[in-house]
Amino acid sequence: MPSEHGNRLYVKGRHLSFQRSKRAVNCNTSLIQIDGVNNTEAANFYLGKKVAFVYRAKREVRGSNIRVIWGKVTRPHGNSGVVRAQFRHNLPPKSLGATVRIMLYPSNI
Repeated sequence: MPSEHGNRLYVKGRHLSFQRSKRAVNCNTSLIQIDGVNNTEAANFYLGKKVAFVYRAKREVRGSNIRVIWGKVTRPHGNSGVVRAQFRHNLPPKSLGATVRIMLYPSNI
């Protein structure tokens, strides 16, 4: 039964960095730290889930200046609950440290 405020369909995460090596930066893969996730087993739940970076633009398009860049969680990264995500368009540099939304769908349970 939904509460009076409705159900939240996403969890918050933080865009930590792009995938990188010592010298090269791979901008098409982003590292996301999901709130409350601190090990690989918990991160495996989010594999295949949709990720959205919501931001405001200056110019209004179709009645709104809110834009979204969509992506999906592809695999865990390391042992501390960080996941890798690939987006349809690479995230801009201003998204580093910003909040992203990890949708709780599609569900595999």
